[in-house]
Amino acid sequence: MPGNNACNLAIAGNFWHDFGITWHRPLTCFIIRVIMGLELRQTLKLSQQLVMTPQLQQAIKLLQLSRIELVDMVRQELLENPFLEEVVEERDEKPEERVKSVEMDEAYTREAANNADWEDYLGDFASTSRQSAPRESEVPEDSSAFESRFSSHPTLEGHLLWQLRLSPLNAKQQEIGEAIIGNLSSSGYLEANFEELSTLVDCSREEFETVLKIIQRFEPVGVAARTPQECLLVQIEVMHYDRDHILLSLVRDHLEDLETRRYKPVMRKFKLSSGDLKEYLDIIQSLNPMPGASFGAVEPAYVTPDVYVYQSDNDFLIALNDEGLPQLQLSSLYSDSLESVSGAKDKEYFQERIRSASWLIKSLHQRQRTLYKVAESILKHQRAFFENGPSRLRPLILKEIAEDVGMHESTISRVTSNKYVATPYGVYELKFFFNSSLALSDGNEVGSESVKVLIKKYISEEDPKAPLSDERIVELLKDALKLNIARRTVAKYRTALGIASSTRRKEVL
Repeated sequence: MPGNNACNLAIAGNFWHDFGITWHRPLTCFIIRVIMGLELRQTLKLSQQLVMTPQLQQAIKLLQLSRIELVDMVRQELLENPFLEEVVEERDEKPEERVKSVEMDEAYTREAANNADWEDYLGDFASTSRQSAPRESEVPEDSSAFESRFSSHPTLEGHLLWQLRLSPLNAKQQEIGEAIIGNLSSSGYLEANFEELSTLVDCSREEFETVLKIIQRFEPVGVAARTPQECLLVQIEVMHYDRDHILLSLVRDHLEDLETRRYKPVMRKFKLSSGDLKEYLDIIQSLNPMPGASFGAVEPAYVTPDVYVYQSDNDFLIALNDEGLPQLQLSSLYSDSLESVSGAKDKEYFQERIRSASWLIKSLHQRQRTLYKVAESILKHQRAFFENGPSRLRPLILKEIAEDVGMHESTISRVTSNKYVATPYGVYELKFFFNSSLALSDGNEVGSESVKVLIKKYISEEDPKAPLSDERIVELLKDALKLNIARRTVAKYRTALGIASSTRRKEVL
């Protein structure tokens, strides 16, 4: 339709001309073709995708929770879900209290049916029998001390404020002291200067220096210092070593030289022999450059094992730690409550809560079963460790355990995260048993953790005056394990263990 196209172009040209835009025929033709090419179409497409249900997400989350987090999570569910209840076991029952009526027998039968999985839990997931389980679980050395549970760890701020209250200072000086103590770092150094503190407390520099000098002589001595030199000089003054001008000069002007072991220029400057310098170094090393470090604000974390591995004769027994973990069951009142509900929304809520409670019980059962299987497989692969100690740890990867228990590697990774096992040689994280391999000269392999244990052993037994170099450690490893290892690998393992080099470990003669 040439006529229609020409008409359309003319209309388009008039339209653009009304807006003051110059009309270009080729551009207008292109725009009209694009507009005429747009249309709505309906298509049918079939595809597959993996959707994680809330129940599956909950099961995965339970796998990677630590024991403490799991107990908190279960107790939170007990508070939120009315259809969950905890099984309360009555152990010290009198003989006459065991006599039940017919109605109580029926109730107990219904309760046992609801809780069948938990009744068989110990027998399914422990290599010990039910009769021996209480005896095996009573391990006195695993229980923490009474003081570690209830005593509070003193803080640096509280310790200094206590001394400040006992000091013969007036109200103004007490206020200045509180401002100084409130601006200390975890290592005990003063992080604020006079100008910053004067905005908190109206005081002169002389008043500030007076109170600061008093606090620096509190216990621990040297606290509230502004530099390491000031911290050590205060300790020297309290120890009455401040009459020795050489010692004062070494700390005030040559502390960096002593740290980097540049001894010869210092000995020439003060005309000291090696013996005299060693005496000064002994005094300086007896001082504490971080007086507040012993008052750490972070409380120590106590680890409770998730799995116990006991040695019995020539075999090992595995038992899961269920102490503090509530045993769950569906509430015995849920069936009556569900029948009495008439509203559709209420009934849907009841059914959803019941499904959530049932799934939680099954997920906990599955988590414990998976943990037991993984621990059993680790015991099988690392039996030499459980028999002879960390030096016999063999190379192990997640894939070997996954193939053994018939699960995916990601599942094994989640199960072994934040889980601990008590062994005859101490408590270890399950991740500890997975380590890389190093090739031996005879074609066999040895675990990297075993090599680290030997390196630590060699260094602990060395002569402090002649520490072992990395090259010497390489030779010892070759003699002991027939291991072909590079010096840089030994240095990497030594650094990972937090051990300094031989030059830094060497004592000054």
